[in-house]
Amino acid sequence: MYINGIHIIAYLLIGFFGVFIGQVVGLLNERFANHEKIFSKATLRWIKINGEPHYMLMTITGISYIVLLYVLGFDKVNIYANIDLISYMVLIPTLISIFIIDYKYEIIPNRLVINLLEIGLISTFANGILNQNGTSIAIDRIAGLLAGSGIFLVITLIGGLIAGKEAMGMGDVKLVGVLGLFFGVKRIIMISVISFLVGAVLSIVIILLKKKKPNEYIPFGPFIVCATFVNIYIPEAILFNSLWWLFSGEWFIKILNK
Repeated sequence: MYINGIHIIAYLLIGFFGVFIGQVVGLLNERFANHEKIFSKATLRWIKINGEPHYMLMTITGISYIVLLYVLGFDKVNIYANIDLISYMVLIPTLISIFIIDYKYEIIPNRLVINLLEIGLISTFANGILNQNGTSIAIDRIAGLLAGSGIFLVITLIGGLIAGKEAMGMGDVKLVGVLGLFFGVKRIIMISVISFLVGAVLSIVIILLKKKKPNEYIPFGPFIVCATFVNIYIPEAILFNSLWWLFSGEWFIKILNK
């Protein structure tokens, strides 16, 4: 049985692999947050003591991998065409870790950002060499790095001047910059816009539910992660047209004309 040209066994295998990665993410998140060594005897002892199954993370990562394979597909002829699939398989669990750690501890570990930077550079370099339009892809992704970090740095500085305190952490700036290496200029701008939309809506909900006070800091990393997942799974054209429809006011004009 094939789904989108891929045998169902491939979906099962990548799903089980995602389940395994989800368990690893669950076991290591606290060590990442505390800047502790991962490859050490202490880590093995930690896993033995805290080795209970993380069912939620296992399920989320497994499903994420299955949907990723369906959306991106797999090229059996040209293996090099699967660079984005492989890089996203590294990106997804790292983003899940960032979501959890920033939500719980209000930090984005530099180690995770550096890991993404390394994978993003490798992906950019590989696409630049192996793709027919490799040069333009590489330039777009480097520009995405500069655009993503630049947008958030400006917002952070301006927000800090207006509010008199840190509007968002530098971890957010570095994260969005690194994500630009995976998505390029156009999509990193969409990630930025969507993250602020998601942030605005969820921040209001969080305050209304009295989880946070209006003057309390709300971590922005989870919003960036949510926006990135939207960009991974929804085609660029659909996202762009949806954002254009929202901000152009076409929906409002139609309401007025009724």
